[in-house]
Amino acid sequence: MGTNEDLTNDDRAVRLLREAMDRTTAELPPLPDLAGPALAQGRRRKARLRAVIGGGVLALAVLGVAGAAALPAGSGKASGAGEVAAAPSPTAPPQATPSSSGPPPPVHIEPSPGESSMAQLPPAERVRQESFQDQAVTVLQDLLPDAVGLVQRTDLAVRQYQATKDGSTFTLLFSVRPAAGPGTGERECLEIKGQTCKRATLPGGIEATASTSPEGDGNVTVARVSFRYGASTVLLYVGADSTTNTSAPVTKEQLLEVVRSPAFLGLVKTADANPMEKKQTVVQGG
Repeated sequence: MGTNEDLTNDDRAVRLLREAMDRTTAELPPLPDLAGPALAQGRRRKARLRAVIGGGVLALAVLGVAGAAALPAGSGKASGAGEVAAAPSPTAPPQATPSSSGPPPPVHIEPSPGESSMAQLPPAERVRQESFQDQAVTVLQDLLPDAVGLVQRTDLAVRQYQATKDGSTFTLLFSVRPAAGPGTGERECLEIKGQTCKRATLPGGIEATASTSPEGDGNVTVARVSFRYGASTVLLYVGADSTTNTSAPVTKEQLLEVVRSPAFLGLVKTADANPMEKKQTVVQGG
């Protein structure tokens, strides 16, 4: 007779079933000493009980065989008689995901004497501009290089944002302002006084000018890109932090990549169709 190792899963299941049925029925109390129909009825009851118990044991055995068959090869789990399957571990809770509650809160900037702030806007207009700022923060955070740091809107003006990284603070300007007339707001690409610039064509044939130029005493530089879109002049500017003597952590080439993005141009299109800044004015003779 073969050993347990020679038996298949099905053979072991049958053996388990037979042994379980024999043990269970052997433990049943003896039939009462009845005669005639009573004795026959008792035998039928015992037979039905054997069938019920056997069915339950068979179901357990089949489950055991199915579980053994489902184990991957090489799992190291033996399938011999008498082994108790481990209870399945509880389902692990979902992994925490980064917060999707929205952009960070705005930075408060106290207006200078005579300067207005967004707090003075009519409620509906303030909500509209803040909603646009939140969208802009999401896009800028995604498109600007990591060196720029955390991007936040400010409560001073719809065009003004702020970025912080490693103790440095950089002013960001994203302006879509109605132009005073054709050609206004465009910057010439002049490499003078330490300024370097580059021109590029954006989707739709839009001509953009990007530049890096020194600021203050010349120890730090700022970066900007500007272009015309529809009836508006568009400006994206990243300033320097003079207190930490840190230049704008972005190049003119990187800014050109930002403004050619469909997400950025989508914001520009929205602001051009629904202006949030005052129209530019031209000072005659100035």
